[in-house]
Amino acid sequence: MEIKLTDKQYRYLLDLVYIGNWVINSTRESDRIREYDGVESLIFSHCARDRKMSKLIEILDGEIIPSRAFAEGGIHEAIAAYEDVSFFEILAEELALRDMDGEPLTRENYDDLMDRIDRYLDEFDENGTDHIKVDLE
Repeated sequence: MEIKLTDKQYRYLLDLVYIGNWVINSTRESDRIREYDGVESLIFSHCARDRKMSKLIEILDGEIIPSRAFAEGGIHEAIAAYEDVSFFEILAEELALRDMDGEPLTRENYDDLMDRIDRYLDEFDENGTDHIKVDLE
């Protein structure tokens, strides 16, 4: 297979591959899915051909990996922003469902659920987690 990309598109592809592998493998310890590491290594290996992009790779134990410069170059800010949004959306939905006392979701109560979710999201936008209280008794 051959894919033709501009330098800019290839650089975006590096970000996408890194983020994808990070999502899949970052929470794993010794049970990393090596096939994804291999694809990441393959995609990043093309950086070695271009002097401008060679700073984006390192070799670790004979394998090409994203360099520290790449990993510290802002990509984790994009991941963190996604995690923040996901966290608050999931929390809002879980709290809204809890408020419905386990009532199953139906067409009739869907608007109520969405209204509750929106109110929680508004609260989180305004105050973050400052007003959340948990009773640990």
